[in-house]
Amino acid sequence: MRMIVGVPKEIKHDEYRVALLPVGVEELVNAGHTVLMEAGAGLGSGLADHDYLRHGAELVTAEQVFSQAEMIIKVKEPLPEEWPLIRPGQVLFTYFHFAASWETTEAMIQSGATCVAYETLVNAQGQLPLLTPMSEVAGRMSIQEGAKYLERPQMGRGILLGGVPGVAPAHITILGGGVVGANAAKIAAGFQADVSILDINVDRLRYLDDIMPANVNVLFSDRHMIREQLPLADLVIGAVLIPGAKAPQLIHHEDLRLMKPGSVIIDVAIDQGGCIETARPTTHSDPTFIEEEVVHYCVTNMPGAVGRTSTFALCNVTLPWALEIANRGIDPAARELPAIASAVNIYQGQITNQAVADSFDLAYNPVFP
Repeated sequence: MRMIVGVPKEIKHDEYRVALLPVGVEELVNAGHTVLMEAGAGLGSGLADHDYLRHGAELVTAEQVFSQAEMIIKVKEPLPEEWPLIRPGQVLFTYFHFAASWETTEAMIQSGATCVAYETLVNAQGQLPLLTPMSEVAGRMSIQEGAKYLERPQMGRGILLGGVPGVAPAHITILGGGVVGANAAKIAAGFQADVSILDINVDRLRYLDDIMPANVNVLFSDRHMIREQLPLADLVIGAVLIPGAKAPQLIHHEDLRLMKPGSVIIDVAIDQGGCIETARPTTHSDPTFIEEEVVHYCVTNMPGAVGRTSTFALCNVTLPWALEIANRGIDPAARELPAIASAVNIYQGQITNQAVADSFDLAYNPVFP
């Protein structure tokens, strides 16, 4: 099978990633496919147009990408300006995070397109390989950003994460011990902060206890433990995930009053609706707001700020699956590869992911059971 694959430039505010590397163009072209790149799509990641041209891409406009491509590969969900450009039967391969946005979900249902979501693709090992690299980036960035917003000019408490001899380090509470939480803990431990990871999976806690340094404590997460941690915390990282579903709210509005003025919350789960009741989406150009004297950082595309690192990390894992879809076509790929089937969230107007359907009380249609 031969397919026209299109890659538009990301238009989300402060988004610098691109969905395909020049080596990806070469691989697709060598497999017999046509690759249409929007001019300038890679500039935010330091990838010039000529890098794509010399490996076989055709440079076109955004309108031409959407009108001609059979499969669109993106990084972030289509924005309202792009919705009218999407055609029935077209394949969109990107991060969608449908549970966090009814508007996007409704638009994609009405478009008649097939939406293949990076964040719900489950491999044979039960892992989320296309979500993992961005979770690694976001987890590591959460400590980097938290350190910055704890500084007094940023309205933080004026705390140095690692302290100094004679002065205690910051206390960091991490809600969730998955990929985001583990990477946050690794960086926080390197700063010599006092770190607590909370999770409901005891086996995961045992694993983290084995691999983490001595300044990282692992605690079972329940309502009482979270409330015990909040008065201690200088920095809270929200790092919980239920694949495809809206994140559970673990910190309620009234809980903020337990926290110290100038403490900081980084809600990495904001892409899936956030795990803090007071969280609302923010941008890199306006990343924080203050509620109950607590600084909230809720940027929905954290990895976009480190576009080059994130682009390479993402494309390393998405390209093999993009090739499978291009080589086989979406229907055979989803029928033959359970991982692709798990990533199809919407198929030509039908919701095919249980968690997304449940989020909006809509019918679930397992087209590729």
